[in-house]
Amino acid sequence: MIKYEKLYSETANSVKASAIRELLKIIAQPDIISLAGGLPDPNLFPAEEVAHMLHDCVIAHPNETLQYGTTEGQKCLKEALVGWMKESEDIDATPDQLLIVSASQQALDMCARIFLNRGDAIITASPTYLGALQAFEAAGADVYGAESDDFGVTVEGIENRLKELKAAGKSCKFIYLVPEFANPTGTTIPQERREAILKLAEKYNTFIVEDSPYRQVRFEGKAPDTFYKIDQGRGNVITLFTFSKIFVPGFRLGYIVGPAHVIRKFVILKQAMDLCTSPVLQVATAAYIKSGRLMPHIVEEVKSYGKKRDFMLQMLEKYMPKGVKWTRPEGGLFLWVTVPEYIDTQKMLHEAVKNKVAYVAGFDFYPPRYAKHNDLRLNFSYSSFEQLEEGVKRLAATIKSCMK
Repeated sequence: MIKYEKLYSETANSVKASAIRELLKIIAQPDIISLAGGLPDPNLFPAEEVAHMLHDCVIAHPNETLQYGTTEGQKCLKEALVGWMKESEDIDATPDQLLIVSASQQALDMCARIFLNRGDAIITASPTYLGALQAFEAAGADVYGAESDDFGVTVEGIENRLKELKAAGKSCKFIYLVPEFANPTGTTIPQERREAILKLAEKYNTFIVEDSPYRQVRFEGKAPDTFYKIDQGRGNVITLFTFSKIFVPGFRLGYIVGPAHVIRKFVILKQAMDLCTSPVLQVATAAYIKSGRLMPHIVEEVKSYGKKRDFMLQMLEKYMPKGVKWTRPEGGLFLWVTVPEYIDTQKMLHEAVKNKVAYVAGFDFYPPRYAKHNDLRLNFSYSSFEQLEEGVKRLAATIKSCMK
């Protein structure tokens, strides 16, 4: 038997399993209430519309939908997205500034491959999206976590890390941020803070990777401008969007927006990765956008998730003991709970599962050298109202049992 352990690459040996994906396998039992995943509510999927749309697209355009597509993305979807971005975000972009990808996770992997060599430094919020940390650490990045508060990453936190790197003779390749309803905290970076962060990036000759999967899922308040819009086409921002949270995650469709010459680099890399993203799903999604049905569908999602967020906040208020606090997101799918510092939420998870409830421990969302142990992430979009109440009740009982 060949010893494969000696043959694995540095990347294969450094990449970590997703704590969330591994957890979902453990808590698959039907009697466990899972507040752990980041899943949209399947009851909101436009299943019949999607089925008819796929049928009609294949019948009407068999050569386009069933044949290999262009790496850049199907023309019909890119044109639809140019219009959608102008309508929804007042962003002016041309088709050569867009690349269609297999959702945001592929975009993150491509960012890592295009910009990072082993040992390169980047800055993220602390905590930040676990899937991004996986992609960047697999590429050998040295991840510096910037301090965050109730409004996301702070200007001072980013500036401190930039100064730290400069003092050490290093440069920051890019700053990775989830500006709206961040996974995992649910926080949103305010407008003035975004403008200040962008100025810092320019000052230190770096750029921002803006990951925006939840932006349209806003329940209240006025949306700040995207970093991309604030930048006004100066080339200091690359933005990643996805349809996974606003349409259907099973399509695995997303898109990257950036300077045309940078997008060209992404295209060349994608040629080596998977040739193209599924043409039939691109054509069907373009048809859905052009039919005018996407925005009404998002409105229904926002209405449903907003009610669930309100309900979870009420249940936290009702059941949680003193000494526990949580964020109040204006949108998205998650909120962030902080327990007393002496409680390790990784260890507490075993007790929670015994009590038939699950969450994601906050430890996994921190860059390694900045890890904390007394946070956890809760999802409110997937479960029913009955499950949300019972889940929070069980979690509160678990926390009480661990408190001094």
